[in-house]
Amino acid sequence: MRADKLFPCLVLFGLLTRGQTFEQRGFIEVDAVGFPLTAPNDSGHVVAGGVFRWDATLRLAPWISFSGGVEAQADTHRDTDRAFRFDLDDRGLLRPAFSLRSLQMTLHKGHFTADLGKQFIHWGKADILNPTDRFAPRDYLNVVASEPLAVFGARVNVEYKGTSADLVWTPRFTPSRMPLIDQRWALLPPGAAPDVQNAGTMFPGGGQYGARIDHIGKGYEISASVFEGYNHLPLLIPVFNPVSQALYVQRFYPKIRTYGMDAAIPLSVFTLKTEAAFFDSRETSSNMPRSDTYMLWVAQLERQIHQWMIAAGYAGQTIFDLRYPIYFDPERGLTKTILAKAVYNPDAPSSVSLETAIRQDGQGVFSTLEYSRLLATHWRLIGGITVITGVRNDFLGEYRRNSFGSLKIRYSY
Repeated sequence: MRADKLFPCLVLFGLLTRGQTFEQRGFIEVDAVGFPLTAPNDSGHVVAGGVFRWDATLRLAPWISFSGGVEAQADTHRDTDRAFRFDLDDRGLLRPAFSLRSLQMTLHKGHFTADLGKQFIHWGKADILNPTDRFAPRDYLNVVASEPLAVFGARVNVEYKGTSADLVWTPRFTPSRMPLIDQRWALLPPGAAPDVQNAGTMFPGGGQYGARIDHIGKGYEISASVFEGYNHLPLLIPVFNPVSQALYVQRFYPKIRTYGMDAAIPLSVFTLKTEAAFFDSRETSSNMPRSDTYMLWVAQLERQIHQWMIAAGYAGQTIFDLRYPIYFDPERGLTKTILAKAVYNPDAPSSVSLETAIRQDGQGVFSTLEYSRLLATHWRLIGGITVITGVRNDFLGEYRRNSFGSLKIRYSY
């Protein structure tokens, strides 16, 4: 390279790296989950696993930074892929053994912020259910202990005097990870074929996009959003093979459009949070099922009392057009339900949390009690008990044989 070209590059590099900062953190965790009862498609009682996670942030200048992380995991129940390959997009049925958890570039200047890359995108204000959160697929291998998944995309936020516009585009679809057919969290109907197998997943092509406007006023915050893309929770298409007598289950992700609103209003005694989204089918293929037209909504009261944080509310669903009855959708499954959560932090090393969902007719109940204790510098012990009861034809009651206890030991660095 000629000197007259090299010198400007060196100057630019010096400007970018001057004052840069690097931060990293992560944890190593081992856990064991015990199920007192077996399930019709799962005779296991104990599942053990381990997770390694590393996250880092590099800030080159006040206006540009890079952040991301990787994750490695394994378990005894074949929830995780046994092939140790580096996974980028989280589109497999199993959890990847080694994966890119996130990787994004953030540009910030004045009222403008842009995030580019694999990132976690969350919309909505409620804490117990988020109907407007359409860019947030989750890992539902354990339905009642799901984890969010990052998506590839571009996000631009412009804020001015309490009003902000959030624009999102994702070029590649990321689905939620649903329960495995041969394990206890899959809901197989009574009388199902003895041989049930996965069929190929039909991933939609094309991108997704959405916009959200948020305004913070005097004593309130309100937002409105629109999403055009695909439901990250699938419709299920059963295909029976008369020769092999096997039932194949195919996952199809329908095209949808949603309109959402959410609000938070601090009052003298508590904070009121409400959120609602209208789901409309946009599927145009004549040989594919169309999703229902419906509305999900949640109203929640929240209050901080000394070391307590308490939130309670109700999630509802209104169906306008019932088109296809076979789907996997925990969000809809948790409607017509009273939801509550309480977190108690008596001191810095300890915390206790209780989360519960009770069907309005009492036919399904889910409750989780968790205790966390800092044992020493970097070491934390986490124990929990989850109890699920109900009747067979209720979404929560279907998992009545899946009550469990868990114990985790985590080393953070």
